[in-house]
Amino acid sequence: MKTITCNIFLALISCFFSITVRAQDGSALISGRILSTEKETVDFATVYLKGTNYGGTTNHEGIYHLKAPAGSYTLVVSAVGYKVVEQQVKLVAGERTKQNITITPQATELDEVVVVSNGISRLKRSAFNAIAIDAKSLQNSTQNLSQVLAQAPGMKLRESGGAGSDMQLMMDGFSGKHIKIFIDGVPQEGVGNSFGLNNIPVNYAERIEVYKGVVPVGFGTDAIGGVINIVTKKNLNRWFLDASYSYGSFHTHKSYIHFGQTFQNGLTYEVHAFQNYSDNDYYVDTPVKDFETGAINKKKIERMKRFHDTCHNETVAVKAGVVNKKWADRLMLGLVYSQMYKDIQTGVRQEIVFGGKYRKDHSLMPSVDYRKQDLFTKGLDAILTANYNRNITHNVDTSSYEYNWRGDQRLLRTPGEQSYQNTRSDNNNWNGTFTANYRIGNAHTFTLNHVLNSFKRSNRSLLNKNPEADAIPKETRKNISGLSYRLTPSEYWNMSAFGKYYRQSVAGPVATSAAQDNYTRAARSVGALGYGMAGTYFIIKSMQAKLSYEKAYRLPANEEMFGDEDLESGDIALKPENSDNVNLNFSYNQLFGKHAVYVEGGVIYRNTKDYIQRNITTLSGGKYGAAYVNHGRVKTKGYTVSVRYGFAQWISIGGNFTQMDVRDNVKTVTSGTNQESLTYGARMPNLPYRFANSDLSFYWHNLGQKSNLLTVTCDNLYMHNFPLYSEAVGSGSSFIVPTQFSHNLTLSYTMQNGRYNVSFECRNFTNESLYDNFSLQKAGRAFYGKVRVYFGN
Repeated sequence: MKTITCNIFLALISCFFSITVRAQDGSALISGRILSTEKETVDFATVYLKGTNYGGTTNHEGIYHLKAPAGSYTLVVSAVGYKVVEQQVKLVAGERTKQNITITPQATELDEVVVVSNGISRLKRSAFNAIAIDAKSLQNSTQNLSQVLAQAPGMKLRESGGAGSDMQLMMDGFSGKHIKIFIDGVPQEGVGNSFGLNNIPVNYAERIEVYKGVVPVGFGTDAIGGVINIVTKKNLNRWFLDASYSYGSFHTHKSYIHFGQTFQNGLTYEVHAFQNYSDNDYYVDTPVKDFETGAINKKKIERMKRFHDTCHNETVAVKAGVVNKKWADRLMLGLVYSQMYKDIQTGVRQEIVFGGKYRKDHSLMPSVDYRKQDLFTKGLDAILTANYNRNITHNVDTSSYEYNWRGDQRLLRTPGEQSYQNTRSDNNNWNGTFTANYRIGNAHTFTLNHVLNSFKRSNRSLLNKNPEADAIPKETRKNISGLSYRLTPSEYWNMSAFGKYYRQSVAGPVATSAAQDNYTRAARSVGALGYGMAGTYFIIKSMQAKLSYEKAYRLPANEEMFGDEDLESGDIALKPENSDNVNLNFSYNQLFGKHAVYVEGGVIYRNTKDYIQRNITTLSGGKYGAAYVNHGRVKTKGYTVSVRYGFAQWISIGGNFTQMDVRDNVKTVTSGTNQESLTYGARMPNLPYRFANSDLSFYWHNLGQKSNLLTVTCDNLYMHNFPLYSEAVGSGSSFIVPTQFSHNLTLSYTMQNGRYNVSFECRNFTNESLYDNFSLQKAGRAFYGKVRVYFGN
């Protein structure tokens, strides 16, 4: 099968190289120069015709050239550090239109993004180690946001199964709660699984910003690993509709609709709605429990079909408000409702299988978003956001039967496959952010930011089990304040210096007896001061260096302190992590006629104290759970390398490689002793440390008729093996996540400038056995098809 697949793909490549497309009649040209309000040339600005695949970048003189079919278009210009400009243009067949554009500097670092046609680009003027992923180019695919992020350098997606399974993103050796998620700069604390990145389709976003390690003050967060900011579509000028449906293997259905309108009087509205459904009934290789002997023969591996892993989620997000008013550039009121149902097939080990256990939740989140540039005085910009999230989660484990992988069942002595429960958790989250940017001339910018987060969880057992513990609510309150100064004396270099203050108060139940039948309320507060600097310098016009440092803190997350009321237990006494973070990057970007070359390399260093680690724990009855602990010191050293080449609008090929060395840095067994720890200097367990991805895309323009486009993409994912337990204690080859190399193939056909779209995907087309976590196998070969229509801008 591998040979046949490779031959087919090589034939496709040969076909593309042998095709010569002749320019067709009816085309027109548009060109011009992009200048700033300071009359400076803006090089490497992105210029494109909105709603089409026609675009490019300006050269070192700020000049652009585009060729497209005759007609009326919206010309869009964006560049790092500048506001996006849209200009209506009319192209006449056989004629050249000249259109010069002047763009205005942007105040905030959060919007400093240029997206190139290759899909991933670096934030050119920003001093921070950050990239942007163009989601628009992927909107005909069936990917969700977490799968898109896995394409970025230093990023690794870890899933415990199929659609809707537990998911963690790794960024430069850090994962889970070390990475914070934002949507349009608004923190997504406590939104629930139904609105997680692995359940949001790629169509929801216009681009995704990834800030690695050191993070701008404007986000106001306590992330040590970094920040992911989902930027949605805004300022649509007229009525629009974007709708799609996909179907694929394992009875997977996905649908999405987005529509809205902005009126001439400034009133605007938009609606997002999407759903995902999958039976996740793929085959896995696993040992099977023998009910006659009660034993699991781990040497006997059988191929079994998952039978209790159905998952579905539904979300509706509505926004309405006004734009472009004297008193507000944007004032939006929003409401998001989401719900999810998930069967639980396995625990943290695949050999333990469930047949009746499930989880469900629903969330309601109202929000307000206010933004105004030049508020009260020129140069003062303000952003104020707030949201409240009410999430209710049910964990149900009331089955009276035990199951094995064959679907056999036998009566249990007491109900409950893992732990007998029917628990309702009421989670209440309040988030508020305030950001002010003040510009003094063109060289000086001050940013003040404050974030408030409050969380309260109350549990209620519908079985009236342990009511005393449930009666004590679990609460946190977090305040983070930041102040930064940015100096931009010239277009060749700039720097930022900042400080942050962290404060967290925690309260919750703590057991006062070994039997855990008596609880009391415990409370504590912690505070810390962080600081940092970041700078960038253009060695030559096409070569840039970036250096940043931060003394960063991460406050324990709610799930780490309170658990998930099911498979994971928390610890209210966890200390905040603190880390010295250093990033150094070099990038080179150059156009040689029709050839585009991009090369980037970066090194990172992290010295982390009180590192919060998730460990697998053994429970009674041969069952497994997870717990969080502070692990003294951890030192991280690593590097990433990215290379990309493009030829005109025909070919794009590139990839990235990541090597992260995360080591235990605790010298002694206990503080104050001289006995050296066995794991000192050993690699931290259960962490992928070497992985890579690559992609090759071909574009055939005007196939069938003008403005049509066929895209063929092959992408590849590699991960080196890594141990579940520390290598220093000799865990053996039986506790290794194996080396794996998988391949995906996508064909997409776009008609009438993107109005009608069809795509076909084959994921893992060589049918490799894939694992992101020990023993938890992912799906084999899978096929998906998608249709999409777009009307409007």
